[in-house]
Amino acid sequence: MKALFYNSLKRWPILIFAVILLQISPSKTFAQEPAPVAASHLVKRLMPQFADQIVFEQMVTPGDSDIYQLQSKNGKIIIMSNNANSMAVGLNHYLKYYCHVSVSWYRDDKLSLPAQLPMIDGKVSQTARCKNRFFLNYCTFGYTMPWWKWNDWQWFIDWMALNGINMPLAITGQEAVWYNVWKKFGLTDEQIRGFFTGPAFLPWHRMANLDHWKGPLPISWIKGQLALQQQIVARERELGMKPVLPAFAGHVPELLKEKYPSAKITSLGEWGSFAEKYRSYFLDPFDPLFNKIQTAFLTEQTRLFGTDHIYGTDPFNEVTPPSWEPDYLASVSKTIYSSMQTTDPEAQWLQMGWIFYNARDNWTNPRIEAYLRAVPQDKMILLDYYCDNTEIWKITDKFFGQPYLWCYLGNFGGNTMLTGDISETEKRMENAFQNGGKNMWGIGSTTEGFSVNPVIYEYVFEKAWSNGAVNTSKWVDDWAIRRRGKYDRNTVEAWDILNKKILIQHGELGNGALTDARPTLTGSGSWTTNPKIDYDNRDLLKVWGLLNHPSDDKLPSVYTYDVVNIGRQVLGNYFNAVRDRFNVAYQRHNLGGMDVEGKKMMAIIHDMDALLATQQSFLLGKRISDARALGITPAEKKYYEDDARTILTTWGQQGSELTDYANCNLSGLMNDYYGKRWEMFIADVTLAAKSGIAFDQKAFDNESKAFEWSWTTKHKVYPSVPAGNSMQISRALFEKYAHEVSLALPN
Repeated sequence: MKALFYNSLKRWPILIFAVILLQISPSKTFAQEPAPVAASHLVKRLMPQFADQIVFEQMVTPGDSDIYQLQSKNGKIIIMSNNANSMAVGLNHYLKYYCHVSVSWYRDDKLSLPAQLPMIDGKVSQTARCKNRFFLNYCTFGYTMPWWKWNDWQWFIDWMALNGINMPLAITGQEAVWYNVWKKFGLTDEQIRGFFTGPAFLPWHRMANLDHWKGPLPISWIKGQLALQQQIVARERELGMKPVLPAFAGHVPELLKEKYPSAKITSLGEWGSFAEKYRSYFLDPFDPLFNKIQTAFLTEQTRLFGTDHIYGTDPFNEVTPPSWEPDYLASVSKTIYSSMQTTDPEAQWLQMGWIFYNARDNWTNPRIEAYLRAVPQDKMILLDYYCDNTEIWKITDKFFGQPYLWCYLGNFGGNTMLTGDISETEKRMENAFQNGGKNMWGIGSTTEGFSVNPVIYEYVFEKAWSNGAVNTSKWVDDWAIRRRGKYDRNTVEAWDILNKKILIQHGELGNGALTDARPTLTGSGSWTTNPKIDYDNRDLLKVWGLLNHPSDDKLPSVYTYDVVNIGRQVLGNYFNAVRDRFNVAYQRHNLGGMDVEGKKMMAIIHDMDALLATQQSFLLGKRISDARALGITPAEKKYYEDDARTILTTWGQQGSELTDYANCNLSGLMNDYYGKRWEMFIADVTLAAKSGIAFDQKAFDNESKAFEWSWTTKHKVYPSVPAGNSMQISRALFEKYAHEVSLALPN
């Protein structure tokens, strides 16, 4: 298929014309609308029927703190603020606490607005507790966003503004910049596009983990993402944000050695069990070529996208530096920053703190201090990347004085396990605000995928506008009210249980329901799918029951989403107990028991699929159709589908250690991928038991690996629109399983 696709692009007149377009694409005009105008445009997109009833006014405030004020006047809602971003936050406060409306980060969750806007008694005023609010992760662009078009981005940028995010990571379209840069350094079209990975894997290419995998990248993709990024950064700036663009960190094509044989280019070694041909290469920052590439890249990027002078640059992410000597690390960071400053004297370097967590044994404090302090004070900003697990600021003397942002990660791979300890997050954030030092410049979230738990992320960003400690129980009650659209006793009780008993679960590497794991008789078979939960599934069952019986049937989209989200997690958790009973029956040579439990396992998977099918956000078909829609030719459409299927399943080559890292409960994936594996497993174990021989797990794993890889190359069409009524199916499944789940041993 790759050869077919590659040959289809060898239409040289068209290709040359496309390349010329890339080279001469003019820089956008980055002028911004006045803040009240930009905020009014947001209202027209979000709730056009009320556009003339919400008025924005510019405030002049002392200092540089963000602030908003709300009041009613002459039947209108007046929102006064110092910038468009704060105006959007003020609007969201009004929607949440006066209209009881939850604006979802999923575009398909429609708003349930009141018939009339409620008025505000008196005046509401709030000042932000920090100036910088960061969002996104390189990986989000692979797990959540690779197939987004402008409509998706437009909705999401509005959501970011409503939640006060003003430092979004903005790495879409950088391949267009690199395409033009590598052309200047003598590489051909084929060499450049072959250097890039497939679209869903570009984040790991950008982080210098991986080259060539699923390439070559189509020229149509490069052009389309260039235009999309210009729209993205223009809208983000319009809404008071400073997009974080990339800079050169040393990652170069191996073929550059042929053009510059004296350049010091070395392999960064193996990553993720990929074959040697997919390894990335690193240009020593001390090589004279480094500064030339940096200058060329930043100049071209600024021409195409403008700049806000903040650059995300992350050398050595999950790879080993050429030397661990502190002097070497200091020289590297100093040289990289100097290369930015040469082109942009106002440059600030934004660095992921993930490397200090992920490779803590190697990144000792003397090495970290040398690396950080080699950059001028306040010119390197650190993202304390995984504070819900380990707060690096606490063990590095507050990053040795350099500014940092406290960040909540919470999700890996877009996994769909319910996680997010709100109470613990409150304690950690409040402590950071009070004791994190003057160089604690803000907060953020670095989630790898949007997944299924927006509550914790909206909490994190609202905390940035708190006056101090937050009563999390009261905050969750208010969340429950707006998810329902009004006060409802069952809904509030359900969310109280979620907050206090369920969301104590932390987001960790390898979260995944057992349904999604490569089948085994015990355990879960791989670190990428750990089904362990820290709560009693019977408590989650109670939540499901409460949400299944609202006081009436006029329900917002976000409410039915929550019902499905809770129900599929209950069933996924219960699957553990049934699989364990299947194993007990096998150990006892009880063929009848194996048959009963095997059928129950398959029924759970099929029922989960049916429940998930009622919600757009849980459809495999939607992801695949979105991917295919970006293709220009039939070959491109197949290529994008292959990419979308692979990242969800094998991730890498057949049998990759990353298989199922991005596991998630999706309708279509449950039946045709996870379900097929379990069907194969049950049949093989049953055959072994009937034959009186031991089940051969290794042989099954090999069989499973072959099936997994084969699935990524298929092109079965899955539904891309919901089917069935969420509440009706949820209630029926609750009735079917409630008694069984209540009798199962606690997980």
